[in-house]
Amino acid sequence: MNDMRQMTSLGRKIENNSFSIIDKEAGPHSHPPGDWEVVRRIIHATADFEYRDLTKVHPKAIQEGIKALKKGCPIICDVQMIIAGLNIERLNSYRCKTYSFISDPEVIQIAKENNSTRAIESMKKAANLGLLEGAVIAIGNAPTALLEIVRLVQEERIRPALVIGVPVGFVSAAESKEALLDEKFQSEYSIPYILTRGRKGGSTIAVSIIHALLLLSTEKNS
Repeated sequence: MNDMRQMTSLGRKIENNSFSIIDKEAGPHSHPPGDWEVVRRIIHATADFEYRDLTKVHPKAIQEGIKALKKGCPIICDVQMIIAGLNIERLNSYRCKTYSFISDPEVIQIAKENNSTRAIESMKKAANLGLLEGAVIAIGNAPTALLEIVRLVQEERIRPALVIGVPVGFVSAAESKEALLDEKFQSEYSIPYILTRGRKGGSTIAVSIIHALLLLSTEKNS
């Protein structure tokens, strides 16, 4: 697992050239090296340099995310699209399993009965199954899933290893991220996070963050 990138030498050269361009065009920034590896992969996936400033990384996010992955933590996703984008071979090397309950029939039924959302009920199901403790939670699509994670931390004292909060959208997307970033919330619970402020985000970004952590995990003894 010295290089988890599954590409030819030419493909690797193209990727390395892309990162060189990103480093040059991004200009000065305050991200530490590990954080920058995450941010530059987000930029690589989106060609959007606004993420240099929109991306916020908890001081312990890289360390705790890598540690959890190496322990074979569950990866809980709000949508199947994130799982579809992940490299299963990389995850299997640490015995990490992925879960998304957004299309679970029971989740759909409960959401209808409670006038809730599938995203909320999918996070509740993951909590009931004991999957959120020590997990990496990746939310790229549903702000209500992120808001539910914040509630579960506050009210049910769940303790995920890392929350990747990058839901995209116009309704509650920015607000859900601010709830996770909230100074009072973090002061009390100190939940490691990687998030993108504002409306921008998406499943592709969640995937790029997880892949960055997996690659960093081969370089760090965490």
